[in-house]
This record gives sequence, structure tokens and C-alpha cells, in this order.
Amino acid sequence: MKWDDAFWIVDVEGNGANPPEIVELAMAEVKAMVPTGNRRHWLLHPNEPISPMVTRIHGITNEDVADAPSFDEIADDVLIWIEDAAIVGHNVKVDLEALKRVLPHWKPRAAIDTLKLAKAIKPGLQSYGLSNLSEVLGITLKIEGDFRTGSHSAPYDVALTVALFRVLLSSVPEAVRSTVLADADIVERQKDLLL
Repeated sequence: MKWDDAFWIVDVEGNGANPPEIVELAMAEVKAMVPTGNRRHWLLHPNEPISPMVTRIHGITNEDVADAPSFDEIADDVLIWIEDAAIVGHNVKVDLEALKRVLPHWKPRAAIDTLKLAKAIKPGLQSYGLSNLSEVLGITLKIEGDFRTGSHSAPYDVALTVALFRVLLSSVPEAVRSTVLADADIVERQKDLLL
């Protein structure tokens, strides 16, 4: 895996069940650290209702997803984009686990965690949440298009993670970027743990 490969930045929002079902999925492609403009977004109808506590966090109501497709209805569309791809997410383990539950045979080429990247590249911060990192690193967003926006919306968190990914990698010398990415790949680390 090289730093200038194509990556899909992903974020999911859940319904609050245990384990959570995906009610929103957003993805954006980045190549050589530059967004390609290829973005995808779905609201999804879960089997179990969205809990009121979770609605207060991400703002998605049961009414918002009442006429939305189930994940099974869009699974082939999702796989077209991320099959054999490297994905990136902030605390990507959560996104990876949610996607693996609905795509059990899917295996990403890599799963880069921007949380791990941030901790390695910017050690000593009090918080590594997306909002705090964007403030500390001077990241501001202007999202265009017909997307839900605001903190904890999947499209917003994807856009913020794209910007964070770019800022973090840009602060590392080009010669070591691929190594830094490999260290933040949780798929590769899982393989190492199994050996």
C-alpha cells in the first residue's frame, strides 16, 4: 500500500441496537491525498427502530428512514466501490465492524485509522475526537451537494476525515508516508496478531 493509492473514506451511523445496524453510510474517494469528487451517501432502513438517544446524537429519526432501502438492497452498489479497496475512517474499527456484519465476505485491502494516525503524528493532544482535531489543526469545511450536514452526520464526518487524512499525511515526509499508513492499518495488524 502506497500513500498515493486510492482510498475510500467511510463513515457509518447506527440505530443504537447491540450490535448496531447501519442507518447512514457515506463514502468519498481520495487518490494521492486529493478528493476525486466520487462520493456516495445512503440513508438506510434498519430492522430495529432508531433509539431516541442515538437520534439526539446523529439527528436521524425513524421517519427519515421509513422509506429508505435496507442495506441488502444497496449492498451490490456499495461493493462496486469498496470491494478490494483500502478504506479510511476515524476509529475505523467501528465502521469496519458495521460493514463486515452486512458484508460478511467483504475484506478491505487495508483499513487505515485516522485516530491512530493522529495519535502517532500529533502526540500529546487532550482529545483526538474529530471536532477537536479539526479545531487544533485548523480544518474548516464547506460541504456542497445534497447531503445531511452537521456533526455526527456520515457525510460531514467523511468530509472531515478526508481533510484530516490529508492534513496528517501532508505533515509527514513523503518518503515515510507509506510506512506511517501501514502502521495505522488495522487489517494488517489483525493479520500480525493471528500469526
